[in-house]
Amino acid sequence: MKKGISFKDIIIPTVALFLIYLGASALLGLTNHVTADRIAEQEALAVQNSLEEVVKAVDGVEVGSFGDETAFDESISYYEAYDGGGKVIAFVLVSSAKGYGGDVKVMTAYDLKGTIIGFTVVDCSNETPGLGQNSKTHFVGLLEGKSGELTVDKYSNEGQNVQAITAATITSRAVVNAVNASTAAVGTLIDSLDSQAEGGNGNG
Repeated sequence: MKKGISFKDIIIPTVALFLIYLGASALLGLTNHVTADRIAEQEALAVQNSLEEVVKAVDGVEVGSFGDETAFDESISYYEAYDGGGKVIAFVLVSSAKGYGGDVKVMTAYDLKGTIIGFTVVDCSNETPGLGQNSKTHFVGLLEGKSGELTVDKYSNEGQNVQAITAATITSRAVVNAVNASTAAVGTLIDSLDSQAEGGNGNG
């Protein structure tokens, strides 16, 4: 004759399963926390490296430090670059524009006259490999020294022209559109900085 299932037969496996679930959840939570911290550290290091890459010096003055990321609007953020005495000597803006496969994100550095002194493509991973993704290297050195609104040109990099990547005009336009958005924004930042300086020089 079969023995009936007792309360003990039910409760012990249930408690065991519950404890296993708690342990697994705690371990998963700890793993996610550690992973998130590492990802955040890597992202912060990548940003720092990019900032140092685009602003090596301004009129011969080395950058002493950078301010925290600040939102200019919903699509543009910026960093202030300071000399060793804590004076703002440059702005670095991060902006993006729609490319062929998705948004192309760029980082553009300006001196206080609004001239581009450094540039890098932060993300073009959604663009076509071998074409649009070449923007990572193609635009290095092409934008420095330029100011004002820029235009994509297939053949020339003179004046306000920025030479496009061969067979990747849409990505090239995205890069230039993002830079133009930053250029418009940096003008506002420079005007604000000038106003603060004039206010500080007043007699009250």
